[in-house]
Amino acid sequence: MRVTFVTSNPNKYREVRRILRPFGISVDWRRLELPEPQADSLAEVVRAKLAHIPRRRGVLLVEDSGLFLKGLGGFPGVYARYVYGTIGLPGVLRLLKGKGRSAVFRTVAGVRHGRSVWLIEGRSTGSIALTARGSNGFGYDPVFVPTGSDRTYAQMTAVEKDRTSHRARAMRGVGRKLVKARARRNGSA
Repeated sequence: MRVTFVTSNPNKYREVRRILRPFGISVDWRRLELPEPQADSLAEVVRAKLAHIPRRRGVLLVEDSGLFLKGLGGFPGVYARYVYGTIGLPGVLRLLKGKGRSAVFRTVAGVRHGRSVWLIEGRSTGSIALTARGSNGFGYDPVFVPTGSDRTYAQMTAVEKDRTSHRARAMRGVGRKLVKARARRNGSA
């Protein structure tokens, strides 16, 4: 089975391709900057992304991720990309000074398969480190410490990160859903 993952982020493409490979799913990359509307939820953003892409044959995949910081009332949440691009990790760490550091990283994956649209969420709980640590990963990985670990995602290998990451959990859900759909289509479910 093949899916087309639409994103402008090559790091996300590599991650998604790696996670879906064990499901027997090949991932093609369509590099495209999609609009990210001001919205209250990741699901709204994902639906808008799917609506922006013209209908075509095959399976289409998009995603949106957000970092929800308890000490900042859930901010940056759905605006994580914008905040990262404007104030970066140093700015986020300054905002958290003296505040609670618990965090939830969430991803909503959107799949358009024929006339069906599926939204699948993955989440990872943890905290924000006092300083950026590690050189692997991308985005908020140098500051996010998943529950049960003392290392940031950027201090982990890709395989270690994939065990608990929000995106990996969402994409494994996508993989399971697509495998079931393939089995139904082939009459073996």
